[in-house]
Amino acid sequence: MAVLERSELEASPLSDLHAIADEVGLDGFRRLRKAELIDAILGEPGEPKDATDSTDGVDEDEEERPARTRRRRSPRSRRASSTAAKDEGGAEDGSEAEASSDSEESDEASSGRARRGRGRGSRAGSPASDSSRRDSSRKGDERSEEPGAEAAARIAAGVVEVLGNGSAFLRVDPPEPSDDDVYISAAQVRRCELVSGDRVTGPVRTPRRSERYPSLVRIDTINGASADAVSEGARYEDLPVAWPSERLALDSKDPTLEAIEWLTPLGRGSRAVIVGSRHSGKTETLRRVLDAVSAREDLEVSLVLAGARPEEIQDWQEGPVAPAAALSFAASVDSQGQAVERAIDAAKRVATRGGHALVLIDTLDALNPHAARKALAAARNLREGGSLTVLATASHAFGGETTVIALDATLASTGREPILDLVNSATLKPELLVGEDGAKAVTEARAAAVEAAS
Repeated sequence: MAVLERSELEASPLSDLHAIADEVGLDGFRRLRKAELIDAILGEPGEPKDATDSTDGVDEDEEERPARTRRRRSPRSRRASSTAAKDEGGAEDGSEAEASSDSEESDEASSGRARRGRGRGSRAGSPASDSSRRDSSRKGDERSEEPGAEAAARIAAGVVEVLGNGSAFLRVDPPEPSDDDVYISAAQVRRCELVSGDRVTGPVRTPRRSERYPSLVRIDTINGASADAVSEGARYEDLPVAWPSERLALDSKDPTLEAIEWLTPLGRGSRAVIVGSRHSGKTETLRRVLDAVSAREDLEVSLVLAGARPEEIQDWQEGPVAPAAALSFAASVDSQGQAVERAIDAAKRVATRGGHALVLIDTLDALNPHAARKALAAARNLREGGSLTVLATASHAFGGETTVIALDATLASTGREPILDLVNSATLKPELLVGEDGAKAVTEARAAAVEAAS
């Protein structure tokens, strides 16, 4: 099993920590605070006691709270005392309801992910009485003990399919889904850096409560290698890089794409932006690039729409590659940034394992400047691995790009093609992509364009 890092656990939501605690067989984990739960998962002092050690299902804090409250009260009048007791009881009920709500939200998140979004569960609110709450807590802890040796005895093997929310499924009969598929939590996907297409094995626990699918307890192997060895490999950011040296062929008869391919060439590992004023054809040009590369089997292509118009989202969804995320301009800046970051993280894992990934983003204008630069900076050509290419639309260049493709709004509005603004376009070290003669031809074409513009 991959090593659990405290920093990763502290950054994970409570629902993921509950899922991990359940997978490793901790008892009574739903009663722990986040810090105590992390200690228990890591096997450090402060592990939870078995739920059966408590005779009435109520923790010590809840038992001692009334006594401490009584010591604080001053005996003024029966009415004041009665009112204080009523307020105190309300506070205790509120805290128990909050704990119950936290537990239900965790279970709901787990079962909701397992159902793959086919319908959101709707359970009723808090139980009617303290005794029913205690019974429910005991039953939940008993269920957490059920998997045991029986679950560990079953080993699943299959191909990973990562979902848009970060979790995944282990397809036992790929590529078609089946009822025997196994759910993989988002925490496991991040910890083991899984990508779609990985072949993994690991023990499985049976589904419980309203879950539809069994869940993977841990990941033992990834593509035939130990999960520990894969997780301990070099970080993407630490791998040596080189300038893009393999041209990304578009093989299109479209005049604008032909001009881009030879006059502002893209390479595997390029950081590229398509820039221009409004209505200069940035989105349409990006769509044509997607059409040109979507059928390539040597390239893992993903698309993220951030701040798009609803009509554009519909057009993209009907295209050759379904968007990994599609958020309109009504979504928050944080949501846009998170969607782009998820796509970039998945592409990094592809490149680290020797594959070639291309992430198309429309548009970086929807992100805050730091998030936009971070997305662009992720693109690179790995010397001893694969590559990650980022091609995005934006109103302006951010700095750090290896290729800037500028478009001319006047040419676009009058229907003249190519709509490339060659004077304001550029590619660093084009000779590595199109050779010395090609680079010389690019320079001459740019000089002619400058002369014509003047």
